[in-house]
Amino acid sequence: MDTLKILVVDDEARMRKLVKDFLTNKGFGVIEAGDGEEAVDVFFAQKDIALVLLDVMMPRMDGWEVLRTIRKHSQVPVIMLTARSEERDELQGFSLGVDEYISKPFSPKILVARVEAILRRTNVASADSVNVGGICIDKAAHQVTIDGQEIDLSFKEFELLTYLVESQGIALSREKILNNVWNYDYFGDARTVDTHVKKLRSKMGEKGEYIKTIWGMGYKFEVSEG
Repeated sequence: MDTLKILVVDDEARMRKLVKDFLTNKGFGVIEAGDGEEAVDVFFAQKDIALVLLDVMMPRMDGWEVLRTIRKHSQVPVIMLTARSEERDELQGFSLGVDEYISKPFSPKILVARVEAILRRTNVASADSVNVGGICIDKAAHQVTIDGQEIDLSFKEFELLTYLVESQGIALSREKILNNVWNYDYFGDARTVDTHVKKLRSKMGEKGEYIKTIWGMGYKFEVSEG
């Protein structure tokens, strides 16, 4: 398998080195950029970057502006590194198409785990079946079983469940779910997502509790312990 390239954008060289060392040890190729303008130049010159780690506060061009520029041309996964965990900033980021937030200071191991989770989800060569918390999704057959019992889902309910499960642990805005499950050219209403989640939860029985509501934003799939 080819080495996946990750673009690390931060104006602190020490931070870039820390992140690069951990990602390189996990077998990723790392490209660095020290400010927003350089990040945009590098991103469009490289073409095959698999994921972008993007600091918010930077000179010359901040992370939001870099994200806006990238999103005009690409849906590459973007993780924002932010020193401030203001909800307003996070909501702005989700509306611009951020995949994930990590607040500084962070554990490099957590960062690597998030990177791997997002790449697993977005990798075209992802597994044909997914098993988690007693839920088995057979993507080839378009079938879902819960504790061995097949459940009857519509096409969109199946797509929605698959997307939520493959993004487990990640908070997803309604807009992001609409874009991924109903495609980027679909200008739907957020209520479409709510309606489908409601139906999905009822069909899943007690496992429906794994789909958590993130108030004011969207949903997250998380398997409860115990």
